[in-house]
This record gives sequence, structure tokens and C-alpha cells, in this order.
Amino acid sequence: MLDFTWKVFSHTGNIDTYLLFKELEMNKEERPDSHEEELAEVDFPIS
Repeated sequence: MLDFTWKVFSHTGNIDTYLLFKELEMNKEERPDSHEEELAEVDFPIS
């Protein structure tokens, strides 16, 4: 999704597309950490 959004922005120069790209990029960076925490909790449940 990031690649597609970047390609659209680079072809159109549309600022809304760039802002969408940055939002998706930020969400992508946040998700792996939360996913790892969820996996750790499953491996070692808190009693």
C-alpha cells in the first residue's frame, strides 16, 4: 500500500496523497511493536 500511495503522489504531486502516505507510514511503524507485545503476552501470560 505504501508503494502505491508513493507512486500516486510522485505522479500527481497531490498533497493529500502525500499526507495519506505519511499516515500509513506512521501506522506501519507503530504496528510491529504492538504485535510483538501481543505475542510476548501469549507466550508468557500474566496470571
